[in-house]
Amino acid sequence: MRIVLSGGGTGGHIYPAVAVARQLEAEDDQAAFLYIGGTRGLESKLVPQENIPFKSIDITGFRRKLSLDNVKTVMRFLKGVRASKEMLKEFKPDVVIGTGGYVCGPVVYAASRLGIPTLIHEQNAIPGLTNRFLSRYADTVAVSFEGTESAFPGGKRVIYTGNPRATTVTTASAQRGYASLGIPEDSTVVLVVGGSRGAKAINDAMIDMAPFVGKGNGVHYVYVTGEPYFEETRKALRQKLGSLPNWLHVLPYIHNMPEVLACTSLIVNRAGASFLSEITALGIPSVLIPSPNVTNNHQEANARQLEREGAAVVVLERELNGQALHGAIAKIIGDEAVRRKMSESSLRLGKRDSAALVVSELYKLVGKQK
Repeated sequence: MRIVLSGGGTGGHIYPAVAVARQLEAEDDQAAFLYIGGTRGLESKLVPQENIPFKSIDITGFRRKLSLDNVKTVMRFLKGVRASKEMLKEFKPDVVIGTGGYVCGPVVYAASRLGIPTLIHEQNAIPGLTNRFLSRYADTVAVSFEGTESAFPGGKRVIYTGNPRATTVTTASAQRGYASLGIPEDSTVVLVVGGSRGAKAINDAMIDMAPFVGKGNGVHYVYVTGEPYFEETRKALRQKLGSLPNWLHVLPYIHNMPEVLACTSLIVNRAGASFLSEITALGIPSVLIPSPNVTNNHQEANARQLEREGAAVVVLERELNGQALHGAIAKIIGDEAVRRKMSESSLRLGKRDSAALVVSELYKLVGKQK
């Protein structure tokens, strides 16, 4: 099968597309790929690192208020459609999949105009602007959260698949996770992370929380600050505590996140859709602090989905401080019955076979049997 992938802007749009590619490779050793992304997006760096052929178009997103920039965006969209048609005619894909971000708008639209089967995947509980537009043209819309199919009333076929990124973490080694952190394998690990570049509000709360934690009591806190905040956060923690205790591990970034997640007992993090798919695939309880700086406040909607099912506790950023964070963590990590119940709820929400479900739908679209 020949597949064009498109999606970008953030890792949350890119990694699900890569997960689908990896699943296809596992099922079809003749699979061929082309990833069409944006010239300015993160995908231009990440996708080539995954050894997936990459081409780009120049496209920007719409502003949500009247602006002359939107006129330029329309022109770029039309130019992107023309460029995408040329790339599609040259590559001759059997199917095109878009995983969100404005870059996949012209790509999936061009494919639909050329009569190429198309699938779009929505990671969030509240759909993005691009996917809402594309749902009228795509053959299939796949959603990450059960019950959100109704968000695409104009879709020809809307199915619940979960997020393909969930499949990526299911084979990760907990032993390697412990070893990479230098933590004994019988330890309880609380992972605190604010996204790939960190989050100042979570950093500040962690600094304020550190004195409440005491000696750790067998619990190891792994705190991922994000590169921009690493030095100032480590310095502030040392000033608070005198020195960094052996139960507190302060890191700028984690490169082997699936392995670290595999050894994690409780996670404190934002509520990006791809990350939530990973932690539910592993059944990790969570304290979620949704970013208030995202379109349509979709992270809170994502987090509330887990909260309603008993898999997470939600702390809004405006309510966040060291005491509130410590209290939320202590209620879970200090009560084995609570933690076990949350873990079971989290695991029920996980779709470990998500990538396989998406790939199965792609085979149906092209009329081939697996």
